[in-house]
Amino acid sequence: MGDSVGGDGARGTLSDLLPTVAIRLGASADDWRAAVREAGDALVASGATSDAYTGEMIATVESLGPYIVIAPGVALAHARPSPAVHRAGLSLVTLVTPVPFGHRQNDPVRLVIGLASPDAEGHVNALATLADFIADDDRRSALLEARDAATVRDQIAAYEAREALSNVKGE
Repeated sequence: MGDSVGGDGARGTLSDLLPTVAIRLGASADDWRAAVREAGDALVASGATSDAYTGEMIATVESLGPYIVIAPGVALAHARPSPAVHRAGLSLVTLVTPVPFGHRQNDPVRLVIGLASPDAEGHVNALATLADFIADDDRRSALLEARDAATVRDQIAAYEAREALSNVKGE
């Protein structure tokens, strides 16, 4: 079956795509560009992207606006697939002080999730799981209150285990 993160990335779980090195808690950012840069730097640190992808994520917001602010206080920083993406990956950054992105309803942002995908479809499963995970106010609050990367990973692993169990029971 091969590596669940490599290739198309379609089978990658959040746990697979979000290594400890890509989690940054309590980061400081003066503006939305710095917040996106933090998420991009974490993707680079994980080996998922090169520095060029961070610039592409910022350029996407400059070009298309703050549509990446997907929920109150949450931005999903990403860009189109490009040669700067080495493999599918996620990063997670919490900010000490929320920053405005220019979104009328969901500003300011305190949680920035970076998403890198080598192709347009490869991240669909992980993105759906991520959306469900952060849609829950309690889970989102727990992420924001986490003190270390291990706690974040434990929260995600527990969620994935519950989901896997409910999927088995539902079949």
